[in-house]
Amino acid sequence: MTTFKVVIEYDGTAYAGWQRQLNTVTVQGTMEQALAAITTERPSLVAAGRTDAGVHALGQVASFRTDRNLSPREWLRALNAHLPPDISVLSVEPVPDAFHARYSATGKLYEYHVLNRSERAALLRERVWLIYKPLDVVAMQEAAALLRGTHDFSAFQTAPTDNENPECHLQQADIARRDDLIVLSFYADRFLKQMVRSMVGTLVEVGRGKRPAADMSRVLAARTRAAAGRTAPAHGLYLVRVDYGTVNGQASKALMVPTRQHLV
Repeated sequence: MTTFKVVIEYDGTAYAGWQRQLNTVTVQGTMEQALAAITTERPSLVAAGRTDAGVHALGQVASFRTDRNLSPREWLRALNAHLPPDISVLSVEPVPDAFHARYSATGKLYEYHVLNRSERAALLRERVWLIYKPLDVVAMQEAAALLRGTHDFSAFQTAPTDNENPECHLQQADIARRDDLIVLSFYADRFLKQMVRSMVGTLVEVGRGKRPAADMSRVLAARTRAAAGRTAPAHGLYLVRVDYGTVNGQASKALMVPTRQHLV
């Protein structure tokens, strides 16, 4: 049996999230159907993160084990031949059996895209959160800076969850504006359930003037979801990259993606 690591890009609009479910279409289920068509068995895919319904990925990572003797290039071509247009495998490589797409990860980069303008979106309607009233990006940047570091992020975790450790090391919490598009970038060693979307929803409240930037410290200290703002819509969120330590003797980054060039 060989363990393979795959990097996947997908538009999450038509899917009920990553995780396999009965009687609904998911990214994992669709990927496993493609694997079954190639191997005549049904290898189970393990993902770096279980993205929610409507969430997109530019660099999702998954792993599977099989005894089918195909080269990485053959796997890449075969998988993409069996997948729908909104899911694409970007790379395939054999990895040590100890590799685990989720537990071997050392860091993840997420982006959230907000379109801030007075007109509705046509092309990006399923890929951004459209906010009509102007946002104070400077205030949002001040608030985001208070999130950086190692904290208990319970205030930004939605229930129910089986996670017993709410502490994360958030190394990056940046906000940049280019014309009407506001991109919020978050990099951490791990994320709690809907943590990014909850942080974005709270930062948008700061941008709207509904709470001061300094309120972020109070929210973190409260450690209760009620202290934070709303959960931002799923369709503005992207899993951009998953990093690992050493794979096959080399430092591994799943994918370096010029995300804004991809999307706008």
